[in-house]
Amino acid sequence: MKNILLLVHDDEGQEARLQAALDIVRAIDGHLSCIDVTPFPVVAGDAVMGFGETVVLLDERDSEAKNKMVLADRLSREDVSWSWADAMGDMADTILEAADLADLIILNRALDGYPLPNMHDIVSRIVARTNAPVLAVPETCKRFALDRALVAWDGSRSAAAALRAAVPLLALASEVKLFTAVEDEAGTASEQAAAYLSRHGIHAQIRSLDKAHRRADELIEREGAAWRADYIVMGAYGHGRLRETFGGVTRRMLAASPLPLLLAH
Repeated sequence: MKNILLLVHDDEGQEARLQAALDIVRAIDGHLSCIDVTPFPVVAGDAVMGFGETVVLLDERDSEAKNKMVLADRLSREDVSWSWADAMGDMADTILEAADLADLIILNRALDGYPLPNMHDIVSRIVARTNAPVLAVPETCKRFALDRALVAWDGSRSAAAALRAAVPLLALASEVKLFTAVEDEAGTASEQAAAYLSRHGIHAQIRSLDKAHRRADELIEREGAAWRADYIVMGAYGHGRLRETFGGVTRRMLAASPLPLLLAH
């Protein structure tokens, strides 16, 4: 994990994204690739922008130009390798186009109280369509600590993908916990996941808990808080994208998790 792709945009989640990116890039001695996306304004009716939409676009471009000046100056004084690309278009599609050689994409989970940009939708679309893991941080994130990692494990293909993707970060943790919250045969799968990590020099403890008709996301959040986890590793949309859209664990975690989420599909 060396190439970290960071969404740059002047919104309420930008500082949290940047802080997480800087912490990770320093920890892995990697490279930060900033992509500054100016989204097209929403145009109702035909596809041709009128005067109002043009003004909105120009204002957005001016705002992002000022944002670039501030952040470029700041990054020039940080002890990290970085590069910058400007883009215009749909935010999720633009990030996906830039993500082919990314080892990790850093975004926000849903922004509390801020409908635009719709980070919940952006993360959902990107996670479902990219091979790179996505780190979704809450807007209140001040730093990304690497010491205590909670892996939400259910034995699914997406959970395995998240576990594999997280290995470079898990290797830097002082403690890793595999947490299982299912009704039945997760025990063997948890042991297999722990054995997989041990071959990478990562020795994880295992905790299994019977769901007992409780929601998995509530149990994961409770375990993360009680154990004082720094971040959560979990598979996204493990039961199918459509089902998750209408009430799945991924959707609820993106809406409310107080901890950063490392997601893969």
